[in-house]
Amino acid sequence: MWVANVQATEQGRAGAAAAGLTERQGAVLERALGLLVEGGERALTTAGVARAANCSKESLYKWFGDRDGLIAAMIAYQAGKVRTVEASAGALTAETLRAHLVAFAVDLIDVLSGDVSLALNRLAIGQASREGAGLGRLLQERGRRQIGKRAAALLEAGRKAKLLAFDRADEAYGTLYGLIVSDMHLRMLLGEDAAALRKEFSPRAEKAVDAFLTLHGAKR
Repeated sequence: MWVANVQATEQGRAGAAAAGLTERQGAVLERALGLLVEGGERALTTAGVARAANCSKESLYKWFGDRDGLIAAMIAYQAGKVRTVEASAGALTAETLRAHLVAFAVDLIDVLSGDVSLALNRLAIGQASREGAGLGRLLQERGRRQIGKRAAALLEAGRKAKLLAFDRADEAYGTLYGLIVSDMHLRMLLGEDAAALRKEFSPRAEKAVDAFLTLHGAKR
């Protein structure tokens, strides 16, 4: 439990840093995400968030703007919990690149399997048939694409170090993402117990990265 709490704290700090937020703003968004999990979309009001996070509504408007801005910030903060390493090509070896990719894969699986990410995705799916529903778009723009950009930068560094071979970093990341996530996220969205799947996370990450390196590792 202690290790899990430490990891959650580190991920929270990473989420705030990646989204360009202070730790206080990150803590407010963490509480807002908690409200979403506990009470669904209806619980996510500026008054409710301000009360739960012990801050003023004026601060919320100053930091995030309206409710849509708050939700966008929540998604960016959550996406930032998937940590990536900013490594220069000259500092990478085959061993360190694999270690960075495995750490990224474990973080990605851990964040996607959490109650917050599942709640956000289920809410977006529920809104998908509504005209003008924008949560799915925000999840793509502020969530998956932001994670992809940071991961693609690591892959690009690996290519410059002549450790990886691919034509486009975004396509290579799509392959990596598919190998890591596979059908696991869909299974959890459909109600399969994430806790029961958790024992698969580390082996899944290792196997996914090894498969990716088989496909895109530079032949020397």
